[in-house]
Amino acid sequence: MTGTGPCPRFAFSISATDGAARTGAIAMARGTIRTPAFMPVGTAATVKAVKPADVRAAGADIILGNTYHLMLRPGAERIARLGGLHRFMGWDRPILTDSGGYQVMSLADLTTRSEDGVTFKSHLDGSRHTLSPERSIEIQRLLDSDIVMAFDELVPTTSAPGVQADAMARSMRWAKRSRAAFNAGGEHAARAAIFGIQQGALDERLRRESADALVDIGFDGYAIGGLAVGEGQDAMFACLDFAPAQLPADRPRYLMGVGKPDDIVGAVERGVDMFDCVLPTRSGRTGQAFTRAGPINIRNAKFAEDQGPLDPECRCPVCATWTRAYLHHLVRSAEILGAMLMTEHNLWFYQTLMSDLRTAIADQRLASFAQTFRNCYAGA
Repeated sequence: MTGTGPCPRFAFSISATDGAARTGAIAMARGTIRTPAFMPVGTAATVKAVKPADVRAAGADIILGNTYHLMLRPGAERIARLGGLHRFMGWDRPILTDSGGYQVMSLADLTTRSEDGVTFKSHLDGSRHTLSPERSIEIQRLLDSDIVMAFDELVPTTSAPGVQADAMARSMRWAKRSRAAFNAGGEHAARAAIFGIQQGALDERLRRESADALVDIGFDGYAIGGLAVGEGQDAMFACLDFAPAQLPADRPRYLMGVGKPDDIVGAVERGVDMFDCVLPTRSGRTGQAFTRAGPINIRNAKFAEDQGPLDPECRCPVCATWTRAYLHHLVRSAEILGAMLMTEHNLWFYQTLMSDLRTAIADQRLASFAQTFRNCYAGA
């Protein structure tokens, strides 16, 4: 672990284990992150449709910001001039920023990759930009991110083995450059942390090579990248049966872009500590609510006169105040309040799930909790 004193730069502690699962905390200057943790996604300096105070009230200790989107609009240099991302958006707790690599590969037009980095056309206005390990780290420093992600190259899990191996090897070279750029960050490096990203698709040997290379470089935490990109839950879990254990046990393990509630439960059982996903917010804006009995589409006509809450077991302000009938009306009428309330409920659902997982691990009853959750969520 790194960091000392009452406000350490970064310190990870494990308070209890249950099988491969762990519960603990990450201590940073801007606050403590309870693990397993779910990070709501604040892509463009906002968790969509929810005020920061309400994100915190739901139980979130940390949120995620996006390097690619913020570099394009409003611009990292502008955010720095305005006092950094925390002040800009009104969130005073930790922020993790992703490197922008995934969005460059998935959103940008006419992407050109080289050993130096990636040159691309903005999906907003067609302007050309280059994102390299050094520029990615610089942007994250300008944003004043608390947890910085190394720049990596993502390829589909369906890519040819040689393509996967080449991308993993390049990602490790970029990880070394990312670490060097972070170390040169002066005051920011003295208060922030940096995570490396394991790649290698679904291949155990490539994942091992990647993990060994990252550990040799040395990072504060380690992410598992390249999953939840269409390979299916069974394939993802098969990879997670070995990938987390290849990473240091005394550092946080972050599964990027995951995911569905049952994905999270299964990944926690396999030793993952941190998660992020747009699902609770995106689903809320499109009328889907997560409940212990599985997701529901509030647009469905059967809810038009339903006077019950979204989820009878939920303790969120939405379920305590409004009925399914009212939410059905708001969403069907395209009222902004509908998107706000549905999103708020979903964030509470995810954070309650994480709290329940932490408690189950501490009480040594994760297996029974996970099976009960799966049975209820699947409607069994």
